[in-house]
Amino acid sequence: MTRSPPLRDYTPPARTAAPQILAGSLKAPLWLRAYFQGLLFSLGCGIQRHCGKVLFLGLLAFGALALGLRVAIIETNLEQLWVEVGSRVSQELHYTKEKLGEEAAYTSQMLIQTARQEGENILTPEALGLHLQAALTASKVQVSLYGKSWDLNKICYKSGVPLIENGMIERMIEKLFPCVILTPLDCFWEGAKLQGGSAYLPGRPDIQWTNLDPEQLLEELGPFASLEGFRELLDKAQVGQAYVGRPCLHPDDLHCPPSAPNHHSRQAPNVAHELSGGCHGFSHKFMHWQEELLLGGMARDPQGQLLRAEALQSTFLLMSPRQLYEHFRGDYQTHDIGWSEEQAGTVLQAWQRRFVQLAQEALPENTSQQIHAFSSTTLDDILHAFSEVSAARVVGGYLLMLAYACVTMLRWDCAQSQGAVGLAGVLLVALAVASGLGLCALLGITFNAATTQVLPFLALGIGVDDVFLLAHAFTEALPGTPLQCLQAAQAPGRCTHIHQTWLPFLMVPHSHPALRAFSLQSAAIVVGCHLCLLAVMLVFPAILSLDLRRRHCQRLDVLCCFSSPCSARVIQILPQELGDETVPVGIAHLTATVQAFTHCEASSQHVVTILPPQAHLVPPPSDPLGSEVFSPGGSTRDLLGQEEEPRQKAACKSLPCAHWNLAHFARYQFAPLLLQSHAKAIVLVLFGALLGLSLYGATLVQDGLALTDVVPRGTKEHAFLSAQLRYFSLYEVALVTQGGFDYAHSQRALFDLHQRFSSLKAVLPPPAAQAPRTWLHYYRSWLQGIQAAFDQDWASGRITRHSYRNGSEDGALAYKLLIQTGDAQEPLDFSQLTTKKLVDREGLIPPELFYMGLTVWVSSDPLGLAASQANFYPPPPEWLHDKYDTTGENLRIPPAQPLEFAQFPFLLRGLQKTADFVEAIEGARAACAEASQAGVHAYPSGSPFLFWEQYLGLRRCFLLAVCILLVCTFLVCALLLLNPWTAGLIVLVLAMMTVELFGIMGFLGIKLSAIPVVILVASVGIGVEFTVHVALGFLTTQGSRNLRAARALEHTFAPVTDGAISTLLGLLMLAGSHFDFIVRYFFAALTVLTLLGLLHGLVLLPVLLSILGPPPEVIQIYKESPEVLSPPAPQGGGLRPEEI
Repeated sequence: MTRSPPLRDYTPPARTAAPQILAGSLKAPLWLRAYFQGLLFSLGCGIQRHCGKVLFLGLLAFGALALGLRVAIIETNLEQLWVEVGSRVSQELHYTKEKLGEEAAYTSQMLIQTARQEGENILTPEALGLHLQAALTASKVQVSLYGKSWDLNKICYKSGVPLIENGMIERMIEKLFPCVILTPLDCFWEGAKLQGGSAYLPGRPDIQWTNLDPEQLLEELGPFASLEGFRELLDKAQVGQAYVGRPCLHPDDLHCPPSAPNHHSRQAPNVAHELSGGCHGFSHKFMHWQEELLLGGMARDPQGQLLRAEALQSTFLLMSPRQLYEHFRGDYQTHDIGWSEEQAGTVLQAWQRRFVQLAQEALPENTSQQIHAFSSTTLDDILHAFSEVSAARVVGGYLLMLAYACVTMLRWDCAQSQGAVGLAGVLLVALAVASGLGLCALLGITFNAATTQVLPFLALGIGVDDVFLLAHAFTEALPGTPLQCLQAAQAPGRCTHIHQTWLPFLMVPHSHPALRAFSLQSAAIVVGCHLCLLAVMLVFPAILSLDLRRRHCQRLDVLCCFSSPCSARVIQILPQELGDETVPVGIAHLTATVQAFTHCEASSQHVVTILPPQAHLVPPPSDPLGSEVFSPGGSTRDLLGQEEEPRQKAACKSLPCAHWNLAHFARYQFAPLLLQSHAKAIVLVLFGALLGLSLYGATLVQDGLALTDVVPRGTKEHAFLSAQLRYFSLYEVALVTQGGFDYAHSQRALFDLHQRFSSLKAVLPPPAAQAPRTWLHYYRSWLQGIQAAFDQDWASGRITRHSYRNGSEDGALAYKLLIQTGDAQEPLDFSQLTTKKLVDREGLIPPELFYMGLTVWVSSDPLGLAASQANFYPPPPEWLHDKYDTTGENLRIPPAQPLEFAQFPFLLRGLQKTADFVEAIEGARAACAEASQAGVHAYPSGSPFLFWEQYLGLRRCFLLAVCILLVCTFLVCALLLLNPWTAGLIVLVLAMMTVELFGIMGFLGIKLSAIPVVILVASVGIGVEFTVHVALGFLTTQGSRNLRAARALEHTFAPVTDGAISTLLGLLMLAGSHFDFIVRYFFAALTVLTLLGLLHGLVLLPVLLSILGPPPEVIQIYKESPEVLSPPAPQGGGLRPEEI
């Protein structure tokens, strides 16, 4: 048994080898490459000396970084994931949150009902009855948390609850005040069944909305309390008889009130007629639900009358967690549970989940209708599920790669096999990936679905390439210098790693948060893979050194405790003394070659090698330039060069098929076929056709990424989102006006801005008989109303210059406003009662009264304020009006502070495609830009602007990024290869790959969004993996272009194919994802990219090089030794130089 040769047996590089061959050659690339190879050789020698220390320290460092995963944070907030950082949308969102807080005023829970048979009319009493059944089931949901029961009436959003001075009436109204539920059932008496509030008065049954007639109730309570102000409030809101005055959907219902129009006739209502024009809540003036909010798939007759519809929608509004917390803070119901905002959020989430569950189960399977339910919590649950790590797929993917690495590196010669090295390499890559993700967490980069679902597998496919490279190069290294394998990972490895490093970082300035985080994480993973490259250059060689000892001890692979049954016996060996000399760096080196005599024993089981007593250093005839000896490897990063002379090795007897490999196939079958003239023509025509077809496919690519693309198909959530997208593509947006200008003097500009925005194609107009529902219109209308009341009271003498006590409530309010001057020194002027109007002839409010009138309106018209959704900031002060208080202090009205935030609500309709969103966004931005010229600072707000704004410049940024990347790729390749000609061909192929991938995405139906942009940009870097090796192999060989292309193919076919297979194995686990988005946008796109890279690297590029390739780096003038750098004689079907 032999011992491992000491390091002193390795011959260092020399400075005097083969100067003849450099004459007339491209000296700069050779010198540069040889310099780096010398450095790497020195590194390998150092690792060989201290393999145990390097292995321990490397694993310790990677393990420490991997611990960072413990502090990883997974981001599921859509705004945080999707809004572009630093963009105008981000700044606008920050401004909104600064003024209003983090949360919206309410959250929406939705029910959509459709017929199981597509296209069936749903406007029938039977279908509405089923909708009532589902909505009623959902409205009765109760959850028990913290020892309390929570129902809809406790947590729903209630719009504009009025303040009443009478305590008993105020408590009764608080219990009775209805929840805001937008439902087609509000057109009928049955809509009252969804309201759960009730109150009790002596001598009457429980008061509920199903039996409440507000007009009758006020008459009964009139003798016991002064309710004149409340009566006027209800009259202004046009409450009337509320629900009891509406037709009954089922007039046979025993509880159908006698005041219902069809109570006596017992005839079923005409549902289409009743729903035509929309429905109203309990207030006809402020709670109008338009048809588009309630009905989907509508059809009308030529006169515009509603005939049929295919979908119904009901929307339940709940308070936000902060509102719910504030509502019950200090309440007797929560004083004993330590009430907090977090608990409020937990209550809402539990109720919403129960709401969705019961609503979906409300209708039996055999009905003709189906219910789709959705809530804001459902969306959060989808994003959480989307971001969960699939342990089974991760483990399965890495086990598959372990098996592949082990099988790939197994050899028939048990002692020379490297299966254990492959296993150790993949485990090392897994640790490097974990360390890369841990580094992300430590740097504060939040994780998202792309991090957990995709990056581990991508990093796996990238990382194992270096393992295959070094392991195979180690096998092919000269016997005296096994750690020359580090030299094999030079120019192509540097080129591809440089590209993979700066490509993700280049996307960071152009990206929104999800893309930015994905890019940063990709960069961190690539840094992790560079850590893996460090591991391959530092830690993995230490593993190889340990494996070298096993091989010299003739131990079995994997089961290293056992000896190999087919050991080669060395009879004599003379080790040399270890010198302390340093390893010089040069352009070439001499190699210690030993004459050996071998013969086979009679048993044919062992080869005996006899070494003479002295070894002579002679220049190897087949490698006069040591720095140019590159061996074929099992990785796409293998550096290729001259053909090595066959070396005699001690080997076990193996099957004939064991000699076949991919390199053999490339040399004797593939290259001769590909490099024939007619084959080249066919290849160019086929790739030209593919490029042309891809250009057509590129025209089919649409922008966008809908939620239906993310949610798994076949789920109830996907069914709801599909129905919503088809029937209710309606979006609530707002036009926000900021501070920095005087609202009082800019009323005309505000009205013009509203009119300009209302004229946009996508904006849903209000009904013809209804005024726009904005705070400025409501405010002006209210002022006009109290002005009319004052004029009437003044004309009748109920209000005089000195008294308003006999006038109406509205007349008294107008009196107090009319005498205001806005002057702090003389605030009141009674002479203005007859000379001034609250609204002038042009429909404008006098500027001096604007902010004082705003205080009065906000305090006196809560229903109008709630309906306007103004969300004033700073909020106007509270001011209580008492008609019977005539003191001077009561006449003073505190003005509201200058507004810094207010908004006009709008509804956008018909937004189906991304082009529709872009058109609406551009129109809204144009309206705001026009208003800014008039001094009004405004911006649009809402989900279309948050999530679709990015598409305004996405294609431009994508094109810019790709162009920059191609230019940078050219510069990097030209600098590393020192051959602009070759760099130009590489960039040409990469550009073709990117265009073809873009076109194939169009045929696959993949829409252009942030994720496909990342993949398209990454295609440039990944494509370098498949091209630079062939190009470098072409540069570093001699002969005609065809011969050099054939030699490059022979050496690169196996590593490029091996790298593609490892990448596909890494991607294979993505195909098992439950999310169609992962399968289509990642697995399909990256698989196509890998196959395109394989085809372009091994088919198109060799053809182009054989036609347009640059001259070789080395020009042979060493005529006295014709065998130098000459190819070996081809065998069988090999490609002979004279045949090319």
